[in-house]
Amino acid sequence: MRYGVSMPNFGEYGDCRLLAELAREAEATGWDGFFIWDHLLFWKGLDMPIVDPWVALTAIALATERVRLGPLVTPVARRRPWKLARETASLDHLSGGRLILGVGLGDPVEADFAPFGEAIDAKTRARRLDEGLAILVGLWAGQPFSYDGEHFRVDNVTFLPTPVQSPRIPIWVAGVWPNKPPVRRAARWDGYFPIKMGAGGIFAQVTVADARAIGEYMTAYRDAADPLDLVVTGRAVGEDYARGAELPTALAAAGATWWIEGFDPWNSTLAKPRDAIRRGPPGR
Repeated sequence: MRYGVSMPNFGEYGDCRLLAELAREAEATGWDGFFIWDHLLFWKGLDMPIVDPWVALTAIALATERVRLGPLVTPVARRRPWKLARETASLDHLSGGRLILGVGLGDPVEADFAPFGEAIDAKTRARRLDEGLAILVGLWAGQPFSYDGEHFRVDNVTFLPTPVQSPRIPIWVAGVWPNKPPVRRAARWDGYFPIKMGAGGIFAQVTVADARAIGEYMTAYRDAADPLDLVVTGRAVGEDYARGAELPTALAAAGATWWIEGFDPWNSTLAKPRDAIRRGPPGR
């Protein structure tokens, strides 16, 4: 099991220097990854500081030497894939091959898509995501590449340099569990980041039973021999730090490969995440 931290890119966390400082502390205390959200607006009508995630990830890469880093997740449907290809390859070089690209449909559409005239229909966003991933991989290859899709077109271009990582930058696909299409999409790539929703649209914890069911379902759609990452988020580093390892350990036994310590931007002050980071990964 590897352990990471996930931070919003808005509110108290909407500061590149602060995120880089927290990433440096996470590396020093033994965490394996430091990831940030990717939002233009998080809630329509709620004005607050928001930092560009790619500028922040650049600062994080320069402040660290070991931790894996990346967006968790970037909504490819509102990105230009060729611009994302340049950003990701550049960041992979800057970080010495430490980038993991988390991708998804994007949410909330009312804030991140609709105000800018972007498509909000889930099926349309899914098709744009799949086309965007195909273009990313094509451009990362460093060979002449063309693509003629429903939403994107590329006409015989070559992008250099290629990413540091071979055969390419790892891609984690996020989706709301138990919806099956995102799991099938993830099985074609390198990992699945399940998001579970409870009553009233509140995030719920992915359970050990969920992890087992996800693993069984992904295996049925996996062609490649390489294992998939199963990336589970939650809060383990709480008031009772001694018991913090129980859930990640149980999830690891059920097939999870990453535990991502997440922080609710509405219900925690900066002091709590900083304290959790300084305590280090649960169980180590």
